[in-house]
Amino acid sequence: MKLRDFLIGVATGLAAAVIIKEASEKVSPFVPAGQVLENIKREFKKDSPIDGSWIFMKTEDFTNGIITIPVYRGGISRMHEGEMQTFEFAADARSGVVVELTEV
Repeated sequence: MKLRDFLIGVATGLAAAVIIKEASEKVSPFVPAGQVLENIKREFKKDSPIDGSWIFMKTEDFTNGIITIPVYRGGISRMHEGEMQTFEFAADARSGVVVELTEV
């Protein structure tokens, strides 16, 4: 095999990888809602057991006065030191980062 043929193969493979990555981001640019909820639950479980959780599978717009981003809305309930705590959250649909957390 000639070096030239090898380099053409490598270049073709890299170009295909870039095209596939770009196309997949356009098709579904959001982190799956279930994965976002599992990540949030994992963080809450570090402090105390989870009693229940939910998440809306469709995104909605969230604005903080400066920017507007698509978010998933959801909630977590847990027993903490003998008392039931309920939290509602908004998580960035693109990264899964919690942008709002309020105790209800």
